[in-house]
Amino acid sequence: MSEVLLNSILTLGAVAVVSAIILYFVAQKFKVEEDPRIDDIEEALPSANCGGCGYPGCRAFAEACAKADNLDNLYCPVGGNDVMKKVAEILGMEVQEQRRQVAVVRCAGSYEHREHHNVYEGPENCAVAHQLYGGETDCHYGCLGLADCVRACDFDALHMDEKTGLPVVDEDKCTACGACVEACPRDIIELRVLGKRDRKIFVSCINEDPAGPAKKSCSVACIGCGLCYDACKFDAITMYDNLAYIDDKKCVLCRACVEVCPTRAIWEVNFPPRKPKPAKKKATATAKKAEEPKQQISSQPINISDLPKEEKPKEEKTEAKQPEVKQDENKTEEKKNETNENNN
Repeated sequence: MSEVLLNSILTLGAVAVVSAIILYFVAQKFKVEEDPRIDDIEEALPSANCGGCGYPGCRAFAEACAKADNLDNLYCPVGGNDVMKKVAEILGMEVQEQRRQVAVVRCAGSYEHREHHNVYEGPENCAVAHQLYGGETDCHYGCLGLADCVRACDFDALHMDEKTGLPVVDEDKCTACGACVEACPRDIIELRVLGKRDRKIFVSCINEDPAGPAKKSCSVACIGCGLCYDACKFDAITMYDNLAYIDDKKCVLCRACVEVCPTRAIWEVNFPPRKPKPAKKKATATAKKAEEPKQQISSQPINISDLPKEEKPKEEKTEAKQPEVKQDENKTEEKKNETNENNN
């Protein structure tokens, strides 16, 4: 029995040794040498593994950078331009700086602007609620308020506002990774480029209903009137499906669209408060003219005797009296003639 056991052990050991030798030579023959720069690039990356770059992790992004001929289509949103400069130095390439992006919630339908008709009692999940029904309001496009986007954010850049029932983005913490964009089942959240001094203008509505139903369901809904489209001189606004959209790459932040929007659906963020417009000169002049006669007219009764009398020229008076005198003289002569006739 011991000899059988010993033979089996020796046989298995010999097979293992031969297999190991074969695998060694095969591995050496088909060995793939990895670029040592990949490890250096991975160390320079923030190791967030968020997928905002379009790759499943930082290691995959580092491999893509090492294999690429240029870095034009490669960008780490978490690290930003500073990290991409380090990557470019490792690879001996040049990289262009990109404008910073942040997440934007394109819904302003707070409790104040949208009337709630029912209460949702299902799972606290936006994806599930979106599949089950339209929502607690008449707007079937707006935010459901169940915080899927907040749970998807790994950088604590989103939180729910209890007063409005809407998510709020912390721009200082937002890395534009896009996790919240993917988590929202109604595509309310999008990444937008920031302008100068982190300013941005966008249409805070995605309701594609006609003007009547949209305005009825939310007081700050876009009604597709087209006034902003006519006011924009830079071709930054497009109209589609009863909805206006502002291109963040063409927008020059002139705010002309904000002034003409009748429902306040267009938001301006990080702008200074508007200065009150001075009154026009023509308007003030007409107002003064309108006030002047009011000051001259008095409410006291006027005595007709106190009014100045118009004096007629003397020549007119004498001419008017002369015919009367002649008439009196004629009458006296006629009477004398009558008396003389009677005496005779």
